[in-house]
Order: sequence, then structure tokens, then C-alpha cells
Amino acid sequence: MGASNDGHLPATIPPEPSLDSFNLSEAQSSELSWDGENDPENPYNWPVSRKWALTCLAAFTTFLSMMNGTIITVAHFEISERFNVTETSFPNSYWPVTTWASGGACSALFILPLAEEFGTRPVFLSTYLLFLCFLVPQAVAQNFATLVVTRFFAGGCVAILANTAAGVVGNIWSTEWSRSVPVSLYILGYMAGSSMGPVMGAAIYESLGWRWVGYIQLIWFGALFPVYYFFMYESRGGAILARRARAIQKCKSGNDSDCEKQKNLSTTKLRDFVHIATRPVILFSTEPVLFVSTVWSAFTVGTLFLFTQSVEQVFMELYDWNVSQTGYVQCSVVIGECLGWGLNFISRKLYFSSASRNTEVHGSPIPEARLYMAVLGGVFGISGGMFTYAWTSYPTIPWIAPAISLAMVGAGSVLVVTGVSDYVVDAYSDYAGSAMGSVAGGENIFSAFLPLATMSMYGNLGLQWASTLLAFVSLVLSLVPTLMFFWGKEVRARSVFMNTMKDTVKKGYEAA
Repeated sequence: MGASNDGHLPATIPPEPSLDSFNLSEAQSSELSWDGENDPENPYNWPVSRKWALTCLAAFTTFLSMMNGTIITVAHFEISERFNVTETSFPNSYWPVTTWASGGACSALFILPLAEEFGTRPVFLSTYLLFLCFLVPQAVAQNFATLVVTRFFAGGCVAILANTAAGVVGNIWSTEWSRSVPVSLYILGYMAGSSMGPVMGAAIYESLGWRWVGYIQLIWFGALFPVYYFFMYESRGGAILARRARAIQKCKSGNDSDCEKQKNLSTTKLRDFVHIATRPVILFSTEPVLFVSTVWSAFTVGTLFLFTQSVEQVFMELYDWNVSQTGYVQCSVVIGECLGWGLNFISRKLYFSSASRNTEVHGSPIPEARLYMAVLGGVFGISGGMFTYAWTSYPTIPWIAPAISLAMVGAGSVLVVTGVSDYVVDAYSDYAGSAMGSVAGGENIFSAFLPLATMSMYGNLGLQWASTLLAFVSLVLSLVPTLMFFWGKEVRARSVFMNTMKDTVKKGYEAA
């Protein structure tokens, strides 16, 4: 599916190869292919039951691993007291979460390309074992620095696990129609995991203490490793074909030509690696649409991490709740996210029905149709929820009112992140992997640093106006993409990278 360099593309950004062509290009991919369209080893031809089992496993993995980022937040008072961390004017106890998200941003950029070389299964399993190793010092840390540093590497591992799980979903569903629900389920796991972290952390912390937050994670992640070992099948087509080639050829009889081809099959050039690692940054810097999409999605995800701090301030100050209770109330965000996932079915219908109105690529849905529900979710869900969260934050108003506001934000956040992800993939087509790398990097950066402003912002502006400020920012970010509803075609025509969408066949629409 890779685009060809027709001379118009910048020399520093070669066309992004497809998953299969990335490894096979130097090994004469024409000599190594599936045994017809119905080859049972082709992940697209796997039984539907197996696909759904693997999809649910990938979403569940993402949900659990993302909880690791925020599960420790409810214990920050005891951690600060244990390690003599001061928090008079700056939330220093949040640094373990900041480094966790920073590690995710770094690993997603530099390590994830290895999954394209070696396949999803070995990268997932090896990263999972490494993640288990970094869980140990989180539980037994004797100083704050150990906790901060090991969380950086744990966050890096989680980013690889979550993104590899996303790759699994993309590898086994062949059409847009069949892929839409599995992808939205994955995104729900991604979002709900972060929001559920404080809830689970509160339950563990209240009963067993903060160190058991780490011990419990070590137990459940360790117990799940056999499940992943036996059921996390290799789903990348290129890796399966490479394994088949090794089994057939075995580099025997002194056939140096075959041996060299097989060696080339597993060799990634440094040049290709550098291009893959730097392309998201270049796209982010040169594509206004991707820039806005990244900031919008990143602010949305960062807001959910910010809630781990602001909810505690609001509910402890207004209702005299303890830290565990403030963790439990964040379950309302998860409830809202589940509702938002249900609303994605409306978005799905709106998107595929737009094909009849597309004058640019006949019979193909309009990319901007992905944003219809995202804009509504941003305006009425996130912005509306933030406004009501702000102005129901009074001790005379029952706690259920701001809790419902949190649910509104949760619903809107899923609609925004899902819509942006789908839109970026559709609009950038052959550069979708790099474009999504930019979005993922932005989400990690905002998750790392936006919550650090919570204490000073809510302290200086007050509970009401701090949340109102966030609501206004969300409102602006939600309204800017509406310009694409009117000028999307013209914007894509001017963009070198978005223009490749025209050459991509939108499969599966007929099935709708």
C-alpha cells in the first residue's frame, strides 16, 4: 500500500512502507507470498472467533497496562511522607507519573519500529517480561528517585505493549467496516485504563497500603503471562511469511543465494529506522491539520490525567472526602467513557453513509465524517462537562453533580480520541503510522506535564475558574476542526502527505 515517490515528496521523508513490504522489499517479496487468497495462515483469513478473542485480549492488555500509569496517584500523600517529598507549591509527588508518560513518548518513537522487523509476538512478550522486572522496584523502592526512574522505564514498556496491541487489531481485520468496532474497543481500553487507575489504586491502598499497589500489579501481571504466551499469536503478515520461509528453505545445501535472501528478510537498514523514527516529528512540524489533531487529542488525554489531581483537590476541599473516596469517584469518568464508546456506533454509521456524498473519491467515505461525533463530543462532552464541573463545585451542591460532569467529560474524550485517530489514519493513508506516532507522542507529553500545573492553577484561579479555563481551551480546540467540514478537500489537495489518500482503496464499504 506504500506510495511511490513521484518526485514531489521531500527527499528526507520517503514513502512509508506497508507492514508487509517493510521486510520483504529486499528479499524479492514476489517470491514469498500467501498460498492464494484463502491461505489459512494469513491473519485476515483467521476464524472470526479467533480474531475476536485476540482483539479482546489486546484491549484487555491495554486496559490493564494503562492503569499502571495512574494507579499510584491516590497514594501520593503517604509516598511524600515516606520519602520526605515536599508539595507546598508544586506537586512533586506527581513526578512518578510524569516520568511514566515521558518514557512512553520516548519508547514509542524509537523502539516500536522493532515490532515491524521482528513481529508483534516476540516484541510483546519480551517487553512484557521487562515490564514485570520494573514493577518490582515500584513496590520495594527505598527512595523517591528509584520510584521516579523505574516508572520511566515501566511507562516505556507500557507504550510498547499498548501500541503492539493496537497493531494486532490492525493486522487481523482486513476492511474498514470490520475494523471499526475492534479499534474503538481498543481505544476504550486505552482511555478507561488510565481513568480506572485511581479507582483500583484506592481500593488497594485503603486496604493494604501503598506498597501493595505495586505488589498486586506484580501478581496479576505475572499470573497473566502464560495467557499471553499461549494465546498472543503472531499476527503480522511479514513475520509469518518470514517464519514460513525459514521452515521451507532452512538455508541448506550451501545455497548461498537463498541464505542471503533469508538474511535480508530479517535486516532493517539503519536509514529506514531513522526515517521511521523522525517522520512523526517532521509531519507534526509541517502539517497544520496533524498539528491541530495532535494538540486536540493530546489535550483530551492530558485532561484525564489532570483529573487524578483536580478531582482530589475539589472533592477533598468541598466535601471533606479522604483520598480513597476521591479515587473511587473517578469511576464516573470510566462510566462516561463506556457511554462514549456506545455513541461511536452512531459515528460509524455517519461515516460510512457519507460515501454517497463524496465527490472526490466516489464510493469512499469522506475522511472529515470521522469528526462529526468528535466535535460534538468535544463541545458538549468535554467542554460542557468542564463547565458544569466548574460551576457545580460548591459545598452546597451534592457531590453527584460534579461526578456527572466527570462522566460527560469521559464520554466526550472517547469520542474525540476515536474520531481523531480514525480521521488521521484515513486522511494520511500511506503515512498513517507516522501521523499516529505524532498523535501518540503528543498524548504522552500532555499526560506527563499538563497535570503538573493543577496545583498552582486551581490554587490561584480557584476551583471554578480553573475548570472554566480548561473548558474554554477544549471548546476552541473542538471548533477549529469544523473548518475541515467546509474546506477539507482543498486542504488535502494542498498537502503532499494527505493527498496520497486518493490512491488508497477504501475497502469494506460495500459490506456496510
